Amino acid sequence: MITRNQYLDLLRRFKDKEIIKVITGVKKCGKSTLLEIYKDYLLNNGITEEQIISINLEDLKYNFINDYMSLYNYINDKLNTDKQNYIFIDEVQKIDEFQKAVDSLFIKKNVDLYITGFNAYFLSSELATLLSGRYIEIKMLPLSFKEYKEYYKDLKNEDLYQKYVSFGSLPFTTSLNSEDDVSLYISSIYNDIIIKDVMTRKKIVDEAMLRSVANFMMDNIGNIVSTNNIANKMISDGRDINVRTVEKYLEGFTESFFLYKVSRYDIKGKQYLKTGEKYYVFDLGLRYFILGRKLGDYGHVLENVVYLELLRRGYDVFIGKVDEYEVDFVAINYNGKMYVQVADTLKGIDEDNNKVLERELRVLKKINDNYEKMILTLDKIPLVNEDGIKIRNVLDWLLDK
Repeated sequence: MITRNQYLDLLRRFKDKEIIKVITGVKKCGKSTLLEIYKDYLLNNGITEEQIISINLEDLKYNFINDYMSLYNYINDKLNTDKQNYIFIDEVQKIDEFQKAVDSLFIKKNVDLYITGFNAYFLSSELATLLSGRYIEIKMLPLSFKEYKEYYKDLKNEDLYQKYVSFGSLPFTTSLNSEDDVSLYISSIYNDIIIKDVMTRKKIVDEAMLRSVANFMMDNIGNIVSTNNIANKMISDGRDINVRTVEKYLEGFTESFFLYKVSRYDIKGKQYLKTGEKYYVFDLGLRYFILGRKLGDYGHVLENVVYLELLRRGYDVFIGKVDEYEVDFVAINYNGKMYVQVADTLKGIDEDNNKVLERELRVLKKINDNYEKMILTLDKIPLVNEDGIKIRNVLDWLLDK
């Protein structure tokens, strides 16, 4: 079992703190497994089984818990009065007005409360309304490249990367032995997201059109897209769709965390731009098995990997604009900013007859501040510093502590 130390460390740090720990994430990214790992940690560090109350609301065993009052009563009846209680409620969004039960449990002095929810039904904006000022959100993603390496220790990094972007990073895929099995599993996840999490929630009736737009978006990760050009593409293919419908579809994809929308940031003007966004997919294995391997998109696949890793490391991520040039990523956190260019290789000449390395350096040299600037590439190179710009092998960077 992969321990998911990044998230486990967060739970340890907030253990016994008077705040609700809310774990969110896309389907099958490992939320329930994380709770099991954390419960084992508690049991191995002085906490008894009697102090742990755990409910998975997807289990029919708890089918009698069908409203917030029955949820509260079930847990309240099991509380130890003279010891600390560790309460775990998995998939809490299945209970209408769950926050009423959670609030009542939270105010008890001997309760440490952990809940999980699926993003499509448990958005950050909704959390802020339901649990205002009483929670921290731990946003889980599928396996990082470093976590993948924990499982496939004997694979060379280059071979591991190819497996990572082909088979994908959903934890359960590591237990499957063939490409056919992975394909069946990932296809079922895809169908679940399309039908349950997008169609049902957004009240969409045209499944074929929705899948066409989903495929178009996966085919265009890392490209600037707009609702107009998506609609025009569908219409040119003989489909009847309008911009408003496309907006609804994209909203469903992002709310379910099937896609991530990345807006643009004007670096010199220090302002966020309203147009020219890009999208990345939550799992590249899903893209591979739905679309197949596509020649010539290695750079965008690598961008997708880097984008998700920046999210894992706690950054808010934007597409950068400096004069007429584009910076792949502007990563911002409480320490400041980092500018990142991504290229599968720095060797050779691009389509405009520019040397690729010079092109990537030129963009970053246009930025006149002292924040970190970095180029990440699949080329096997040691860490190089060029005029204050780091050039790194991306697999080494992905395996950083």
